[in-house]
Amino acid sequence: MVLMHHVPAIVTKLFSGMLWNKCRKENKIYLTFDDGPVPGVTDFVLEELDKREMKATFFMVGDNVKKHPQLALNVAEAGHGIGNHTFHHLNGYYASFDNYLSDIESCEYVFEEVLEQNSSLFRPPYGKLTKKQFEAIKSKYQVVMWDVLSGDYDQRQSPTKCLSKTKKYSRNGSIILFHDQLKTQQVLKKILPDYLDFVQDTGFQTAVL
Repeated sequence: MVLMHHVPAIVTKLFSGMLWNKCRKENKIYLTFDDGPVPGVTDFVLEELDKREMKATFFMVGDNVKKHPQLALNVAEAGHGIGNHTFHHLNGYYASFDNYLSDIESCEYVFEEVLEQNSSLFRPPYGKLTKKQFEAIKSKYQVVMWDVLSGDYDQRQSPTKCLSKTKKYSRNGSIILFHDQLKTQQVLKKILPDYLDFVQDTGFQTAVL
């Protein structure tokens, strides 16, 4: 799948079993953050959301939950949604079938151990998932993709352009993808407050998936 700021309708139709966006008739958007929890980044996100009484869904890497259990708990206790993002942030295209499923299970085990809850949401790292992998997990998990990719990880793009494009494509029902990880922290800290202000000023409501 090509990574772009806005996912065309034809892509969502080809992969219709996955969740790309929610209802276009409701004035809601769905903020999502991948790859955490990471100290200094995830807590920044939590603070910015809390300032505006906004909710989001965090697709967490199991290994990071294991390393930073209190931070993961802070996310859950603040009322945000939790999603599985594998234990080792595996690329589904390069992982064996058995190893990929085992890694998802390992992440779920850590959720149960640390957060004392399960998650029915899964997002494949890099957005890459084979048909066989999808068929194996779709009865247990809602596979969540996105229709607006912030591009906060793209160092070829200025924070200003990143913010501008993310605002441009946000609309009713959009699932917005950011990353709360070390590689994106500088850009995220520059654009997230302005984007959240935009969400608030536009009148969008935020909700967990």
